Amino acid sequence: MFLRTTLDAVRCLGDEEAVRDCQRASGEDKLVDFFAYPVSASLRMVFIAARMLEDRCGGIDEALRALGYRAADGFLCSAAGMALQLLANGDVKKLVDNLPATYRASVSFGSRSIVWTGPTRGRLIMRREFMPYPFLEGVLMGVLDKACARDAQVRGHQLSTLESEYEVSWQT
Repeated sequence: MFLRTTLDAVRCLGDEEAVRDCQRASGEDKLVDFFAYPVSASLRMVFIAARMLEDRCGGIDEALRALGYRAADGFLCSAAGMALQLLANGDVKKLVDNLPATYRASVSFGSRSIVWTGPTRGRLIMRREFMPYPFLEGVLMGVLDKACARDAQVRGHQLSTLESEYEVSWQT
């Protein structure tokens, strides 16, 4: 799912040659639905894509955020994403509260938890997470935007090589 959404983002933000370069970088000749690819393939593809898009996006971090934002749409269209939206039933806090469990259903690594610091403010903690924090900032912002969270904000911080946290907030 994330490999396909990365290629779709490159297609929209780049061109077909860039799409072919990204797919080659992943080491995967043909992408098959419902197949679990190693996170290394996704990392290679995302970083190649971000380097290709950094001039258009205003830097590598902004390119990673743009790719993550696009990945959120792919995630929300997946079975796990649809279940997340169903569980939330339009409630942004429920949506964010269920993100750790839903994300776990999509990947085979890491752990995620949420600590609420207010009614519309929380801190999402990710451990053993391989994706770069700007990419995940983009994913979270994409999810909040899709949920129509008003004045949504996401601020990520890398705590260590495989640990990051994200302050998320919105207005009611």
